[in-house]
Amino acid sequence: MSALSPQPLSPLDGRYASAVSELGEFLSEAGLNRARIQVEVEWLIYLTDHSLFGSTPIELEKQRQLRQLAPNFGDDEVAELGALESTTKHDVKAVEYYVRRRLSELGLNDIAELTHFAATSEDINNLSYALVIRDAVTEVWLPAFRAVIDELRAQAVQYRDDAMLARTHGQPATPTTMGKELAVTVYRLERIRKQVEAAEYLGKFSGATGTFAAHLSADGDLDWQAVSREFVTSLGLTWNPLTTQIESHDWQAELYSQVAHGNRILHNLCTDVWTYISLGYFTQIPVAGATGSSTMPHKINPIKFENAEANLELSSALLDSLAQTLVTSRLQRDLTDSTTQRNVGVALGHSLLALSNITAGLGQISLNRELLAEDLDTNWEVLAEAIQTVVRAEITAGRSSITDPYALLKELTRGKRIGADDLAAFVDGLDIGDAAKQRLLALTPHTYVGISSALVEHIL
Repeated sequence: MSALSPQPLSPLDGRYASAVSELGEFLSEAGLNRARIQVEVEWLIYLTDHSLFGSTPIELEKQRQLRQLAPNFGDDEVAELGALESTTKHDVKAVEYYVRRRLSELGLNDIAELTHFAATSEDINNLSYALVIRDAVTEVWLPAFRAVIDELRAQAVQYRDDAMLARTHGQPATPTTMGKELAVTVYRLERIRKQVEAAEYLGKFSGATGTFAAHLSADGDLDWQAVSREFVTSLGLTWNPLTTQIESHDWQAELYSQVAHGNRILHNLCTDVWTYISLGYFTQIPVAGATGSSTMPHKINPIKFENAEANLELSSALLDSLAQTLVTSRLQRDLTDSTTQRNVGVALGHSLLALSNITAGLGQISLNRELLAEDLDTNWEVLAEAIQTVVRAEITAGRSSITDPYALLKELTRGKRIGADDLAAFVDGLDIGDAAKQRLLALTPHTYVGISSALVEHIL
């Protein structure tokens, strides 16, 4: 076997890289190290801005140059940091040495010992993870999630008046409209969107076991809790005052549960749209040059929704595992969270890939109104619900002597196909008031949709 150069192990880094690469800016190892550099630099600037331990504020131009270390962290810098880590065998220590080198280049050796001052590795890591996860969710995942919602909303409005046969348990049921059914999914997804948008991203900065012990030994008069709170919130995070060595990750578990819930709603959407396609309710728009089947030229397979299903399942499985693992840490610290958190990008990547496929898939279908109408025309028995409900009202009002309307309609319709004439003859023979009889005779499967169209207003 000929030797291959190193190949991507995950399809997210190979076949599907173009769909998820934006996440790599934040949730790759390089993205995490960029955030670590940012946190180390901001802590150094905070300490000197407050003239702690006899330091003086760094001049503004050098502050600017230090703050550019993170955004300018490119391939050469990744290689340099990798070389440092090969010696330190410790990722955060390598970042500390990297920042110290830059201080030396800027002539700031006099404050070098304030780099990583009183900080445990997890002080840097938890803040860095909070930053990259926040940015990945708000700048990449949420926009893709909103795009699916927006497309669904547009189609819900477009199809709000298009009556179709509902299928509860897969069987013909009270008609609805395609727009109303899509609106149900929009409403569900909007709740998840609001929850994710309101997510808290917590951070701690309190030392090796969360006690501020080293800080207090350096300066027993300083209010280190106030310092910690001010520093954490300056990064746009929520301060967690009570932790062990690690931030407890509860916010991550909450976030991942919300995203996984969103995944499952989307999975429900995919299976429903797939079924509507198989029923012919939706037709697929051919994509020029695409091959649906290697042997059957006529086929257009609903692969966007199938691909999305699989990726949503993978994402949810990983997110569930993350949520379960991250909330547990042996005593004051173990490394299970360190390994687990490195897979956050994979979990969100599969969800992002699914979102991309769903958006594309929704753009490649159109409603087959003729088939919807034909389906309704062959299922007049769905009006049995309306008839027995009206009869019950008539009995209560004293305008009917019928004793068991449900049984009467069950005998007429259960397991049978009846047509418009059959139903009209049945209604004509009912012992009910004339006004009720006329209302029922005016009903058709096409018009028996209740307030489906009006319900779409709830998503506008």
